[in-house]
This record gives sequence, C-alpha cells and structure tokens, in this order.
Amino acid sequence: MSTRAQQYAAEVLRREQLSPHLVRLVLGGAGLASFESTGIPDEWVGLVVPGQFQSRYYTVRSWSGGELVLDVVVHEVGLVTEWAQLDVVGQTVTITEPKGSFDMPVGAAWLLLVGDLTALPAMARISATVDVPTRIWAEVPDDLSSYLPGDVTWLSPPAPGESGLAAVVEAIDWPAGEGYFWMAGESAQMRAIRKHLMRDRRLPSSAYDVMGYWRGVAQRQPRAVDPGPIWRAGKAAGRTDEQIWAEYDEARES
Repeated sequence: MSTRAQQYAAEVLRREQLSPHLVRLVLGGAGLASFESTGIPDEWVGLVVPGQFQSRYYTVRSWSGGELVLDVVVHEVGLVTEWAQLDVVGQTVTITEPKGSFDMPVGAAWLLLVGDLTALPAMARISATVDVPTRIWAEVPDDLSSYLPGDVTWLSPPAPGESGLAAVVEAIDWPAGEGYFWMAGESAQMRAIRKHLMRDRRLPSSAYDVMGYWRGVAQRQPRAVDPGPIWRAGKAAGRTDEQIWAEYDEARES
C-alpha cells in the first residue's frame, strides 16, 4: 500500500502584498475540487512551486468557496520566497494534504498565543475560531495591526533574522485556572520555551503546543546545491522522481 501523501494541483488566482515581508496567495482551480480541510485552525500544507520538487510548509489562512489562502513570509533567499515575490498569477503549484496540531483541551478557560511573523496566519485563524478569552503576543517587523483581532501585544524583532520571544514568554503574567498555550516561531526560541514550560511552569504536555517554524542564522546563505535545475534536467531526461532525488543527494554530498 502506498503511503505517499495526497497531492493537489492548484492555480495561483491572485497575489496580494500584505506588507513588505508578507505575501498573500489565493489558490484555486479544478485540482482543488477534492481538497478537504482538517478543520484544525493551525493546519498547514506543503507547497511545491514551479521549478522545484521540495515542499515548504505554510499555514492555511483560510479555505472557503474552493479557494485556499496562504500568507507567505518572504525574504532574500529560499525555495518559495524568491518565487513568491514575482508575478506568479496563473502559475500551477502543488499542494499536499493538510495537517494540524492545535488541540485545546475541553474546559480550557483561556488561550495564550505567541509567535513571530511566520505564526501570524495561524494565530489569526485560531483567534477567530476559539470562544475563550485570548491574549496574543506578535513579534513582527511590519505594521500589520489590522491582521489580528482582539487583545494583541505587538513586538518588534530584536534584529533582522532574530527573535526574542523566549524572554517575552518568561515574563508573562499567566491567567489563573486551566488554559492552553500555543506558540510558533524560531526553533531555538521554541526549545527555550519548552524547557520553561516543563521545568519552571511544570505544565503537562496537553496544556501547550510549541513548534519551531524556522531556524535563525546570522545571515541567510544561498543553497550550496539548487534543486531546481536538477529537477528540470531530470524531468527533461525522463528520469523518475526517485532518480532525481538520488542525483540531488549525490550533488549535495559532493
């Protein structure tokens, strides 16, 4: 039995620049006719753009009326980010089946959401879904004050490509009673937060969900081996996906 994840071909219907670092892509078309949302508010899909064969994962901002909305963080270098800054309307991309992890316990009296720009779409969808008092801390480099509703504390990153959310969480005055904590952002910050929640706050694992969405580095570096040309050359030569993957792995190792 094949374990390959379901894939869908989708057309880029619209593109909107929400801020200097955030681009909205609206996808649709006949290829999404059988797409089914999980209903989990932080669900994500894999996105494969033209000329690539590796996926990058993005939160589903919304799925309605046959249109799938992804809000993509853009920067200088990346598999998707370079493509998303171009005029991509009309192009076809591949979407993988959605998955999610948000699992607020029944009876939770409050919700705390913390994240950086990459977590913004999930926090927006979560806050519009739950019906308990919710507080949000959002660390973003742009003015996106209209993006999130409700009680939001807006924070600026300490520097480009850096995050200071671990210190923010450690200083939170937590509400009384049982609730749920959801957070996503830079991986090293998330590791520090997990330790804080387990060792200092002594929360059970069912009371929080903390996910690393990206890894911070001093400076983003171009890929040593770009998979795009290898993919295109392999397809032109009639090679299988497995053969192309093997060739890509060999090129990386050498």
